[in-house]
Amino acid sequence: MDRLCKSIAVSAFCAFGFAQSAEQPLTLIIEVDNSVLYRGDVTDSTKLARDPGVTTPLPARAFQYTQAVGDIVAVNDKPVKGLWVYRTAALSPRVNPQPGQSIADYDGDGGVFCFYQILGPDGGWIGNLLDGGGYPASYHTITGGAGAFLGVTGEHRYLETIRPQRTASVTEDPANRRTNGGGRWRTIFYLWPKYRPSVDVTSGGPAVYHAADFSPVTTSRPARAGEVLIVAARNLGPTRPDLLPPGTRPFKADPLEAVNSPIDVTVNGKDAEVINKVGWPGTYDLYRVAFRVTAGLAPGMATIQLTAAWIPGPEVKIPVQ
Repeated sequence: MDRLCKSIAVSAFCAFGFAQSAEQPLTLIIEVDNSVLYRGDVTDSTKLARDPGVTTPLPARAFQYTQAVGDIVAVNDKPVKGLWVYRTAALSPRVNPQPGQSIADYDGDGGVFCFYQILGPDGGWIGNLLDGGGYPASYHTITGGAGAFLGVTGEHRYLETIRPQRTASVTEDPANRRTNGGGRWRTIFYLWPKYRPSVDVTSGGPAVYHAADFSPVTTSRPARAGEVLIVAARNLGPTRPDLLPPGTRPFKADPLEAVNSPIDVTVNGKDAEVINKVGWPGTYDLYRVAFRVTAGLAPGMATIQLTAAWIPGPEVKIPVQ
């Protein structure tokens, strides 16, 4: 009877909407080019990375070390730079193994570990993602992050092959990887960020100000098309030049510290011109973002949204005229 009562109570609890619901994840699609897997097929260290041309590796064996390298060229179809590194010790688990393969309860590739270092188009560092996985080989767990991705959790899965990855011997010189060519592919990340960018909200509403005099945007003094506004924002990530985790120390005033992550502002879903993005001096996690209001807005309420390093924040509304 006690069990029945408890079951009824839990059902009622969920029926009234008190159960937790899953937060919608952030989706990143990362594209990698010139991807080459170097198979550790020699034990003589004097032969490593000596051959300038394309090489053919010896067959894979259990316990053989392999490492793959590729160039990160896009995130969500936006050009970036960066490096992908994959490491594993071959096990080749098989239900019915051949000599040199590991017996197991499934057929797979063993455990792998990946490192993604993402840079902006100018070569400036944005953040890192670390993951590890096994069977199914395309499912990896996010094990860590840094920079714009500090504290993220999630997983990623292989998405599609654009050009097959090339396998080479470790005797091949990786300095010629781009010249010798390699594969191109895309993978999809499902991330739950620890922090999401947001417009600060005060008792008077969203903290959005006219840049001319720092007076708040209100119904009695709305924003106008073409005007520059200032947004007080939170959770935009590290600032240059120190790139310290937010909250480590107050932001400096001389000089102002620019936000390191790419920042986008949309007004009614349309990209606005971002003029500057800095840490607000004297605060630990408050930022100042200046942007120009897009043209062609109908009078009324406009929707503002911030995105930092492809991580979107909640929308707020401001009056426009």
